Amino acid sequence: MGFFDGYNISTSGMSAQRSRINIVSANIANAKTTHTADGGPYKKQNIVFEDVLMKGLEKTNKSDISLPLLNNSSNSLNLRGVGVKTIYESKEKPIMRFEPSHPDANKDGYVAYPNINPVVEMVDLIEAMRSYEANVSAFTAHKSIDNKTLEILRS
Repeated sequence: MGFFDGYNISTSGMSAQRSRINIVSANIANAKTTHTADGGPYKKQNIVFEDVLMKGLEKTNKSDISLPLLNNSSNSLNLRGVGVKTIYESKEKPIMRFEPSHPDANKDGYVAYPNINPVVEMVDLIEAMRSYEANVSAFTAHKSIDNKTLEILRS
């Protein structure tokens, strides 16, 4: 494992969670949007993460030390992080409310609202924020370890 690998993994997690926070925030902000450029109500967006290859560790081991765990063909030698695989729109049907005076009401007086529950979105937002904070903590811990290592090496 390289000197900066822990930082790279933590920052990939922070970046992914930042994207998630942005998507959830957009959902909350548009929970009452009845008319978009596409002509219908806002559609809730969801985000899917994936395990991504950050950097190949194809360095040859110049020593003759055998590492049985690393030589196992089922164990990957690649450094992995997390990234955004896709952002997709929800297929849920909109919620219809009877509001005949609303400008977006249909001929029967119903308005299509996005099927977004603000409480569920807030819980998702809090979870994303906590995950982001966990990645910041891991980054900070790695930085402390590296600082202590450099301090020991200087003395």
